[in-house]
Amino acid sequence: MATNKLTLKLGSGKLALTAACLPPHDADPAAVKKLAALFPASLDGVVVADNPTGQRGSALACAALLASEQIEPMLSLITRDRNRIALEADVLGAAALGIKSFLCLNGAHQTLGASAQAAAAFDLDAVQLCAALARMTERGCDFDGNPLASTPQFGIAAAAHPFMRPTELSVLQARKKIAAGARILITDAVFDMTAFTAWMEAMRVSGLDNKAAIIASVLPLASAAQAEALRARGTVPLPGDEVLARLRNGDALRAGIGIVAEIAAQLKTVPGVRGIHILSMGCETALPTIIEEARLA
Repeated sequence: MATNKLTLKLGSGKLALTAACLPPHDADPAAVKKLAALFPASLDGVVVADNPTGQRGSALACAALLASEQIEPMLSLITRDRNRIALEADVLGAAALGIKSFLCLNGAHQTLGASAQAAAAFDLDAVQLCAALARMTERGCDFDGNPLASTPQFGIAAAAHPFMRPTELSVLQARKKIAAGARILITDAVFDMTAFTAWMEAMRVSGLDNKAAIIASVLPLASAAQAEALRARGTVPLPGDEVLARLRNGDALRAGIGIVAEIAAQLKTVPGVRGIHILSMGCETALPTIIEEARLA
């Protein structure tokens, strides 16, 4: 596996801290450099999103520009948009630019926001992509089994879905990704601590928490409308109306930061949680406040 700030932190046994980055919808590299200035030095890595909910700039280019600003990126690879030819080319190109960590994702269906008119690829799924990257690292061969001129060392991450039901299905999916080569699992945003704690217990019972580092995500909501939209899409399981009520009462972003700080404080105490991931896309300016209030630095 690639050695970087994140893997060193995870190996040390200390709690890792990462954040998400949404590439600017802009052709000017200055926009990425401006974004880079918002990420505190306390972060162990920045996960660069790949058109999750709408058309943005190139995730690969954004990750390379962040790396030039001394920020260690993890590049998201979405199988929705690329076949295996394009995915392999992006992986090799990213590695040549010094990007050695990848988050393997299927990606939400394009009609959910990326571009309703776009055709999807789905040539591979996230499990198959993890396996292909693992073969590159372990055997020095490309996606089709042909030898590479050199053997790359990649950090391989995948998504985990603690709120998928039944829980056994979520654990099975995590097991497949780990067996394929994922050594880091980044969860969906956590709001329901009871459900998340039960999922973590199931992961511990299965022994999977010892095979991959589980990083729990928190999402700073900026408005009640955002929370309602996420709940309507079924993207994030919100705990009743408590969150909505807090977001509607006064400064929504401030309330959202407070909610994240409370959840992060609880997540740090859950056995098996190895890190916190802040889904800060769109509210990167709030990162220092979130980190300070949640005592994550």
